[in-house]
Amino acid sequence: MTTMESLIGMVNRIQRACTVLGDHGGADSALPTLWEALPSVAVVGGQSSGKSSVLESIVGRDFLPRGSGIVTRRPLVLQLHKTEDGQQEYAEFLHLPKRKFSDFSLVRKEIADDTERITGRSKQISPVPIHLSIYSPNVVNLTLIDLPGLTKVAVEGQPDSIVQDIENMVRSYVEKPNSIILAISPANQDIATSDAIKLAREVDPSGERTFGVLTKLDLMDKGTNALDVLEGRSYRLQHPWVGIVNRSQADINKNVDMIAARQKERDYFATSPDYSHLSSKMGSEYLAKLLSKHLEYVIRARIPSITSLISKTIEELESEMDHLGRPIAVDAGAQLYTILELCRAFDKIFKEHLDGGRPGGDRIYGVFDNQLPMALKKLPFDRHLSVQNVRKVVSEADGYQPHLIAPEQGYRRLIEGALSYFRGPAEASVDAVHLVLKDLVRKSIGETQELKRFPTLQSEIAAASYQSLERFREDGKKTVARLVDMEASYLTVEFFRNLPQEVDKGGNTASTTVDRYTEGHFRRIASNVSSYIGMVSETLRLYIPKAAVHCQVREAKRSLLNLFYTQVGRKEGKQLGLLLDEDPALMERRVQCAKRLELYKSARDEIEAVSWAR
Repeated sequence: MTTMESLIGMVNRIQRACTVLGDHGGADSALPTLWEALPSVAVVGGQSSGKSSVLESIVGRDFLPRGSGIVTRRPLVLQLHKTEDGQQEYAEFLHLPKRKFSDFSLVRKEIADDTERITGRSKQISPVPIHLSIYSPNVVNLTLIDLPGLTKVAVEGQPDSIVQDIENMVRSYVEKPNSIILAISPANQDIATSDAIKLAREVDPSGERTFGVLTKLDLMDKGTNALDVLEGRSYRLQHPWVGIVNRSQADINKNVDMIAARQKERDYFATSPDYSHLSSKMGSEYLAKLLSKHLEYVIRARIPSITSLISKTIEELESEMDHLGRPIAVDAGAQLYTILELCRAFDKIFKEHLDGGRPGGDRIYGVFDNQLPMALKKLPFDRHLSVQNVRKVVSEADGYQPHLIAPEQGYRRLIEGALSYFRGPAEASVDAVHLVLKDLVRKSIGETQELKRFPTLQSEIAAASYQSLERFREDGKKTVARLVDMEASYLTVEFFRNLPQEVDKGGNTASTTVDRYTEGHFRRIASNVSSYIGMVSETLRLYIPKAAVHCQVREAKRSLLNLFYTQVGRKEGKQLGLLLDEDPALMERRVQCAKRLELYKSARDEIEAVSWAR
């Protein structure tokens, strides 16, 4: 195989692989697709200009639908693959990948049938292409795109917009900088009215990408010729014009094969008094070789940019694969290892939130520094220690026998009643810490990139974590309640011994002669109890946070996932697999990403191999 065949064959294989994969680029990628970066030949012409006959002449097979009016109603991406001499010719459609067509009349029928599957039996057009590959020793490696024929008026059964619709479709192919334009014009019409040349001049004003093809030379009026066009005097292009003589309708009706038709074409130019001096540069065989040679030149010129595009795309795809994660192993041991690794990643992020590496842990300090002190200040001690309530509690504690010196039972009842108010703020602090921890679990799961692939595992980790946090909350509530109970179960005697004693008017220590039921006496009792409660409040303000941190925060850092680990340890292989059941959309995205990565790496290897062989 020659270097030219290797280059173009490489492009054909890469383009076919792109087509099979559907490599039309990603919305999140600023890079063009590999298909867009590779050159191809777009066949453009007006209706009945002889486009189909030119393509059949290049292929050497009669395989395209025929008829009057608009016959080509969808783009046909035709890839020609040169095979070794003696091998059987066959065709394959992308939409029928497992079926080989050796009968080309069936190829024609399938093109018509597949067109109708998309457009129906109407004369509508569709931009959805048909992909056809032909393998033959009688072709050159080439990719040709047959486009619907340009027209000037809509016929019956077509919308009024059909003229513009066809032009827009054709333009979308030929305006790409990597597109080579094969402009087909009939010789029996004025070249100035050629639809193909008009459009080619608009998208390629310099003519660098345009090859002019003149058909129907044998149908010109006697005494006239197309030398002014073929020799570039009427309209000059950067590349030489090529004249083509297609099979006549009589030849088609007689089923004259393409080999005989090619020989007839060669004889026409060799014996023509007008064109014999150009015969070596005329005909469908010469056109195919000319296009193939130009395609090789374009490919060689584009190899550096194509290689750069491939390298950048490979980097993008590998980064995306890292983000999506690699496929999961099927054996239980590897699955368990994966689950534990994911748990460690989550646990690390959770601890970073608590320790200050990430935001959120400061909210726990806010509970202790703001919410708890405010709650303690709002306790209804003023009502509890009002003169009326103190008198009531002390009197009830004395019973039928008034106290002799100090109302000890009254003091105790007032203190115990006041201490019971501390349970509310203590338990509320534990609840507030619990909510913060629960929210940090939720955030940490969301921030663990590796977990995003596994919604089931996320739910299981969250459920087990919440269950553990609930247990930590219960321990925290028991502990802070015990702190309050401890204060109520044993009063600090030294505090009362250091209180100033009541004195009588003579300056002596109070005796039984002092009226124990004056308002001033009850106010002093309220003041003493308030001072004691203030001391206890300060103690609890310091120790409730310690209890919450010890029972909740510390345990969350040490054993948040212990329950989950126990649950996972009891699961069998199939149950582990269910935990690693990924989102189907994400799985499909990874599969497509892996296929694209494989495609681009294969393309890089092919380009490097051909480049080294030059």
